[in-house]
This record gives sequence, structure tokens and C-alpha cells, in this order.
Amino acid sequence: MTKLLLFGTQGCHLCELAEELIEAFQANELGLLIERIDIAEHEQWQKIYAIRIPVLLNQETGKELGWPFDYSDLEKLIATK
Repeated sequence: MTKLLLFGTQGCHLCELAEELIEAFQANELGLLIERIDIAEHEQWQKIYAIRIPVLLNQETGKELGWPFDYSDLEKLIATK
């Protein structure tokens, strides 16, 4: 199972768009787990992602994907080993 972390925060319009895209993508992917992380609740993530959100992180590979992204970018992110 591939686990992705989605860094964002409440009230972020781009984060909402990213979540919608990911949810639609996830419906077609088996073995994909998305954990949403609100950077406002974690100081260490604020320092790293404050001006970059939304960002997806593939925990297995350490590869990041910053907004804007599409289905093709998501496929590449989960296929990367």
C-alpha cells in the first residue's frame, strides 16, 4: 500500500482543489492511502510547507509533488520507486 501525506490547511482554496482531485484519483487506485495533515497544527510542517501548500509527499520514496498537479503527476508520484 502506498501512503501519501497531503500537507495543507483549512481555508486554503488550492488545498480544497487538490483534495477533490486526489479523491477522484483515489477512487480508481487500489492500495493508496492518503493522510491529510493540517500544517497549522504542526510547527515543523509550517516551517517547511507554509508557502508551498498543497504538497503531496510519498512516504516510501520521499518524493514530493507541489501544486498544481494532475492525474498524470499523481500516477508518476505513486509509481516512483
